[in-house]
Amino acid sequence: MPLKTTTANTPHPLDTPVQFLKGVGEKRAEVLEAAGISTLEDLLEFRPRRYLDRSEVKQIAQLQMDEEVTVIGEVVAHQIHRGRRKRLSVAIHDGTGILEAVWFNQVEFFSRIFSQGQIVAFSGKVGRFRYWQMVHPDFDIIGEKKEQLNTGQLIPLYPSTQEFKKVGLSHYRFRQIFSRALQKYGDSIPETLPDYLLKKYRLISRAEAYRQMHFPDSLEMVHQVWRRFKYEELFYLQMVMAIRRRFHGTEARGKAVRIDDSALKELIHGFPFTLTGAQQRVLEEIKSDLESGKPMNRLLQGDVGSGKTVIALLTMMCGKFSGYQAALMAPTEILAQQHYFNIRELLGDQPVKMALLIGSLTASEKREIHRQLSTGELDLVIGTHALIQEGVEFKNLGIVVIDEQHRFGVTQRGELIEKGDIPHVLVMTATPIPRTLALTIYGDLDVSVIDELPPGRQTIKTFWRTEERLPKIYEFIREHLRNNEQVYVVYPLIEESEKMDLKAATEAFQFLQKKIFPDYNLALLHGRLKMPEKEAIMDQFKKGEVQLLVATTVIEVGVDVPQATIMMIEHAERFGLSQLHQLRGRVGRGALQSYCILVTPPEINEIARERMQVMESTCDGFVIAEEDLRLRGSGEFFGTRQHGMPDLRYANLVTDQNIISVARKDAFEMINSDPYLRKPEHRMVRTQFIKNYIEKYRLPSIA
Repeated sequence: MPLKTTTANTPHPLDTPVQFLKGVGEKRAEVLEAAGISTLEDLLEFRPRRYLDRSEVKQIAQLQMDEEVTVIGEVVAHQIHRGRRKRLSVAIHDGTGILEAVWFNQVEFFSRIFSQGQIVAFSGKVGRFRYWQMVHPDFDIIGEKKEQLNTGQLIPLYPSTQEFKKVGLSHYRFRQIFSRALQKYGDSIPETLPDYLLKKYRLISRAEAYRQMHFPDSLEMVHQVWRRFKYEELFYLQMVMAIRRRFHGTEARGKAVRIDDSALKELIHGFPFTLTGAQQRVLEEIKSDLESGKPMNRLLQGDVGSGKTVIALLTMMCGKFSGYQAALMAPTEILAQQHYFNIRELLGDQPVKMALLIGSLTASEKREIHRQLSTGELDLVIGTHALIQEGVEFKNLGIVVIDEQHRFGVTQRGELIEKGDIPHVLVMTATPIPRTLALTIYGDLDVSVIDELPPGRQTIKTFWRTEERLPKIYEFIREHLRNNEQVYVVYPLIEESEKMDLKAATEAFQFLQKKIFPDYNLALLHGRLKMPEKEAIMDQFKKGEVQLLVATTVIEVGVDVPQATIMMIEHAERFGLSQLHQLRGRVGRGALQSYCILVTPPEINEIARERMQVMESTCDGFVIAEEDLRLRGSGEFFGTRQHGMPDLRYANLVTDQNIISVARKDAFEMINSDPYLRKPEHRMVRTQFIKNYIEKYRLPSIA
């Protein structure tokens, strides 16, 4: 059993508040803290956005127009000119020619810095007036006891803000602060990786990595800095996964669920369909987990329409038949409701007490559900974030199902799990996740994949068309409406421009209703409607009373209408590939041939064009996910509402796949051989983990 964490009382130099670093002070510290830089460690982690190469010094006679160069020479003249605009000129000579440096700002200040006979280095862009000239160059005075920070080397350029500028935090000032901080504290920077891993991969030390980040000897050393920090970042992330798996799996005792096969078969027999082979395989994997006596931690991936909700229900009912309560948490009210109604329908006459717990319920309705959960009257509860609110208590929570996990925050899965005593956990996603992302976000989970669609489903035919083809598209839609088929028309509703987007969707709805399809019933569905209005519209659409549904992406997941055969997506270029694939999955839910029509303006950028071509070429969710990750990068893979992604400062989940694999192997080997990190060679890893990861990721103590 893990012992309690103990921490030393002595503060580490890296925890020194920035205010007390030489060159910072109170005002600058306030601005830095507002930017997330509170300590020396935060400051050392402040990455340059790029480097300026001033390592080559050129002679004045070799200069060319507009090049960025460093020149070293002797000051032969300096003078303030007081014409229409005051300026300072400082002329240097290097034996091959004259270069004039000019300042128009802080003239008096700069004039006191230079004197005849000094050897100075100027760096900047070269122009030509009477002589070669640099305006407002960076400079170092050579031969005096001053730090050479601006010339003759690779110069880091840091991200800048207006607030930084107001308190004089220029690139030069940052370099000055870093120089003094590293002189004072550089030898105190602790290593965070074992010596054997540093040697194995020839990684530079952490202290050297910080020095080279801010004062690099060469571009090759910059590459070594990123290599070291990428490995370290991914190693610790995989340590999180290894510890979760170890202590939620091998070490932890779970609730033993006795599978009642006859009750389960009776339930399945009542379904209006037969389980696919993939569903049966996944169900067996889950049953094996539940019977093992160890807590289940399983990720269920399945493309849109593959039947994950059925598996979720069967998993929860396994718990119910053994006397446990079950909870299913979904990211939106509309999806939670969809699950609730679908599951209620699938249960038929089964004696199951279930409830829907969402934010839009009245206070008294919520209180009654809370009461029934705490007394054990409720067997199943389906809800949103409302399930993890204060006041929600379960009598005996044994099964937790989380749908579309990536749309929750990092800690929210843990918050629901903590409502029970080590419950079994099933995490579901309809967003196919490339292997690198799965290892990084869900690396602590076992993975099941439903890779088979229900029988009778046809491949959805996808076409990309530009806006001038809309009249033909409307005619195509009209033909299918005549055959009693139904249609979705989707408009983007993007967070940053929600009001404008909603106005555009509303105007489009009115245009389609009055001008294009006046003989049919149309409805408009969007996120700002109250829940009863959404329910009524979806109910009318399901019953066929509404033939064409104009909608924003509230219909992205969870809506199942077998007669809907056409999905037209306006401004498809504004959606990511995975989101387009999710939307497309709303059609093709029955035996009829279905179509997805992507509509864009004639002129779109190259990445958008690639997305459209990928959508036309494949319906394989995993192929699409890999392409989406490649085109957009990991940070945007799940769109603007994605919160579950780890905050990676150095690594790129697209380009650093090899490092991910290596770091994962090393982390899991370390935890398997030394679960509590007690070996002397793992002492620094243990210290770092307790300091930065245990609380953040809600992990069991390893101390």
